[in-house]
Amino acid sequence: MNYELMKKTTAEKIIEYVTEKKQASANELVDFLEISQRAVFSQLANLLTENKLIKIGKPPVVFYLLKEEVLARAEVLIDEKTRKALEENFLFITPDGQRKQGLGGFEYWCEKTKQSVQKTAPQYLKTLKKYEAFKKNGLIDGMQKFKTTFDKVGLDKIFYLDFYSLERFGKTKLGQLLLYAKQSQNKKLMRELAVTIKPKIDELLEKYAIDGIGFIPPTVKRQVQFMKELEKNLHENISRVSIVKVKTEIIVPQKTLNKLADRIENAKKTLVVDEQRVFKNILLIDDAIGSGATLNETALQIKQKKLAKKVIGLAITGSFKGFEVISEV
Repeated sequence: MNYELMKKTTAEKIIEYVTEKKQASANELVDFLEISQRAVFSQLANLLTENKLIKIGKPPVVFYLLKEEVLARAEVLIDEKTRKALEENFLFITPDGQRKQGLGGFEYWCEKTKQSVQKTAPQYLKTLKKYEAFKKNGLIDGMQKFKTTFDKVGLDKIFYLDFYSLERFGKTKLGQLLLYAKQSQNKKLMRELAVTIKPKIDELLEKYAIDGIGFIPPTVKRQVQFMKELEKNLHENISRVSIVKVKTEIIVPQKTLNKLADRIENAKKTLVVDEQRVFKNILLIDDAIGSGATLNETALQIKQKKLAKKVIGLAITGSFKGFEVISEV
């Protein structure tokens, strides 16, 4: 037992932890201190009042940093506007699985890629603005891409919550969370992702009067399936549309197929909308859109079986270019 640690106050332990980790969430501190969430938030409130810590992000995804360290970085390296953009948008997962977010994460990434923080931060902001211009009310409209990709489009609307990656700077925050939530089968990351995207999903449910929601089933066998966890963590009280992945002698994951025609054939012959009920409007949710073949073929089935008047598609991330295989996820 570490008696020196026991002698320290909870506030001192929090400061030491944040100093070492550069940033921390309330849940991290609950696990570290082994006290209640309520007690942690009480201590954090005091430290914020005393100007020892600052918090970044928006509930429920909030991180705490040492105020002196962040202010010093901002004054020396970048302006407040750029710093705020980094705190809200930048996330980097290190090769050894450490989470680096915001300004601290950007500094780490710049050091790793041998780039100047002062010169690169404004360029990141410029690139971010370029991609943000495609968003309207926090959603990217992918309908034009589908119309130019497929001869027949089954979706009435298709949206992305974000692009999977940005030129030069790599995966977006949602792209990072999605990739590592799936690859590491990390339920904590899956819950975080669900909480992050739920507000936009709720908006779509209300706007389009959705009465049926379908989740595209996975093609890669994993012990923890991301789409199942997402469905569970979104807590949507709406009828589920049954979509089944047909078992074949040899399972061929979509991400292994590089040709669009092969992806369309794969989706057409292995996905079945096993549903008898009729809905007004259905929302189909997928994790990442590369070609869009899976979502489109599922929507076409729904229309052919006359199961819904409208089918709205939503992907957590999509590719910026026309047809691009996102093979990582």
